[in-house]
Amino acid sequence: DKLMSGASRTNEAPFVLFLTAGLVPWFFFNEALNSGTGALREYDYLVKKIVFKVDILPIIKVTSALFIHAFFLLILLVVAAIYGYYPSLPMLQLPYYSACLYILVLGLCYLTSAIAVFFKDISQIIQILLQIGMWATPILWDMKSVSFHWVGYLKLNPLYYIVEGYRDAVY
Repeated sequence: DKLMSGASRTNEAPFVLFLTAGLVPWFFFNEALNSGTGALREYDYLVKKIVFKVDILPIIKVTSALFIHAFFLLILLVVAAIYGYYPSLPMLQLPYYSACLYILVLGLCYLTSAIAVFFKDISQIIQILLQIGMWATPILWDMKSVSFHWVGYLKLNPLYYIVEGYRDAVY
């Protein structure tokens, strides 16, 4: 009976809200890391031809993904309101978790974009790792459904804390 109502996560929220709150930070992470990894190679003409501050290129890519993320955050808040979770004080944590995610993905973009200058295929490796990371992050599933043996390993993923923070802030 409880499964038929669409509730999950100890019946706190409907699955649609559970899923949306997990997908919103993941979409930002995925888009920012994919575009940030190729930033130095994409704008190599700026790096080679003129005196240019190179470290700003990944910032531009991650910040552009942040605008899309803000739109998805609004959609998340609308979905939450549809299910009866109206704006409240805990939702003020969403900018904090977004900032944490921004800093995490920016650091990864600095690392991967520097590697991409010397190793062109890093972007394909990043895409494969992101596909694995999608399933290693509790986006489509709840951590409570995992065997106790694996929980410690899965909590090594920094996105686990950000996704759970989004969910805790929304409902």
